[in-house]
Amino acid sequence: MSLIAQTFAELKAQNKTALITFITAGDPAPNLTVPLMHAMVAGGANILELGVPFSDPMAEGPVIQRACERALAQGVGIMDVFAMVAEFRKTNQHTPVVLMGYANPIERIGPARFIAESQQAGADGAIVVDYPPEECVEFSAAMRAAGLDLIFLLAPTSTEQRIAQVAQVGGGFSYYVSLKGVTGAGNIDTVEVAERLKAIRQHVALPIGVGFGIRDGATARAVAEVADAVVIGSRIIQEIENVGAEQAVSAVETFVAGIRSALDA
Repeated sequence: MSLIAQTFAELKAQNKTALITFITAGDPAPNLTVPLMHAMVAGGANILELGVPFSDPMAEGPVIQRACERALAQGVGIMDVFAMVAEFRKTNQHTPVVLMGYANPIERIGPARFIAESQQAGADGAIVVDYPPEECVEFSAAMRAAGLDLIFLLAPTSTEQRIAQVAQVGGGFSYYVSLKGVTGAGNIDTVEVAERLKAIRQHVALPIGVGFGIRDGATARAVAEVADAVVIGSRIIQEIENVGAEQAVSAVETFVAGIRSALDA
């Protein structure tokens, strides 16, 4: 059982919803990434998504685009991200870390090296936004053989065929994008989310996390009624932007703790 699957199983036994939090590696400064990861765990995050900076992040709204630009301006690349995960693992072996990004950096170093470096660093899985499941059978199998989960996105527009494909090759959890748009845009319609998740669960046995629009405790709590996990990213990066680098770590821990408290209420 992967660490991600183990985490979901433990939370289910406790009747708790998983809290998955996202930051972009290297933002607001490379030396703050690992402290921010620890801060999110201290605040109550159960799984961490670490964004691999990319120049053209097509699924991201302006908030995460700015985070990518800040990280790239400081020279942060995929090999630095592996180093950050390895540093985090020195003092935390129990919190799953998922690398989230795009195909280009992976193709540049090669999928085999990406898997080897991820495994060596201590990552637990990856979300590659622009890897379609029908082209990922071999890559997913190689990830699984290395003990890594390949996680796929599902959208309001996903067909039954696409959902079935994700069910075949996906691991860890399925990430349901609650909005027809980019990250951080608009408000979630929780009734519509509930209906879509019911349809998805007919094909997908994996836990389902919901993201792209969860901005506060009330929304997180509403989504938790129907999902196995809530995913928050843009709102955390906004918090970092609002307070600046010096206060980012404490502000992020406080914000995440507020979401965790709402989920557990």
